Amino acid sequence: MATRPLSFGDARCPAGQGYADTSPSARDHMECPHCHGQISTHAKKCKRCGGIIPAGQHLLEGLGLSESDTPVRAGGSTLSSSSGRGKSGSYRFARLGDRFIAFVLDVAVLFGLFAVVDAWVFMRWGRFDESELQLSAAALLIVLALNAAILFLYGWLLEAACGATLGKILVGIRIVRTRECDAWSACAVRNLLRIVDGLVFYLVGTAVAACSEVRQRIGDICAHTAVVEEKFGIGLRICAVVLWLATLGGAGWAVPRICAVNNPSLSRDLNGIVLRIGRTGNTAYFRVAGYTFDIHS
Repeated sequence: MATRPLSFGDARCPAGQGYADTSPSARDHMECPHCHGQISTHAKKCKRCGGIIPAGQHLLEGLGLSESDTPVRAGGSTLSSSSGRGKSGSYRFARLGDRFIAFVLDVAVLFGLFAVVDAWVFMRWGRFDESELQLSAAALLIVLALNAAILFLYGWLLEAACGATLGKILVGIRIVRTRECDAWSACAVRNLLRIVDGLVFYLVGTAVAACSEVRQRIGDICAHTAVVEEKFGIGLRICAVVLWLATLGGAGWAVPRICAVNNPSLSRDLNGIVLRIGRTGNTAYFRVAGYTFDIHS
């Protein structure tokens, strides 16, 4: 039976295809992930092929993330929680460790982008007086807005267009939809909810994903997406490495040159200095709203 792929490459899959039949008769049986024969929902081994049934396979059937009478596929292969991509081409859900590594790689890219933008803003809406950097309210507000926009656009555009950010490509994981929905809107919801998932240094998102059978954080649950393992081509990986290194290298080259020019343009309403960062002797200090924080080196 011909099926449409459950991926960001095709948002026009038939309505209802994202879910398996959940009627009482269907809940008593499911398909073997190896031979696709009918087995009991709580069977540990297939009587037909002898294959071991992964724990939680019946939950995947209910979520529509494994093959049923109407197969649900991602990129031409069935989503599965089995270990690794097997002979049938099944995917497994990405491990939290892999997702963390991808997150760190993406943070490195974002840090390079933030550094360039922040340096430009600080030099334009701040002052550098001898050994002290003075930041106005305008500088802090603009930096906050631009950094938030960059963070959102980086994840939204790459995940919607390619299914993965640079970090995910390097690690070998990608985003798929678990039901019929538009890729751009799904990725927008997923990335907007990083505000919630990222609370307490991403502890909220990590805790929810760790408790989820399909390792979904709050953004994935609301956007109806999941993160699965993927083997990207060598060409795409090389491009990701080049872009990753070019971003960090470009930031390292651009930031000192931007900081060498101090041409402040303060508005009359937002020209009050609210943050001072400087150094005296072996002590670095931060002064915010009349409070001073010293860091001894």
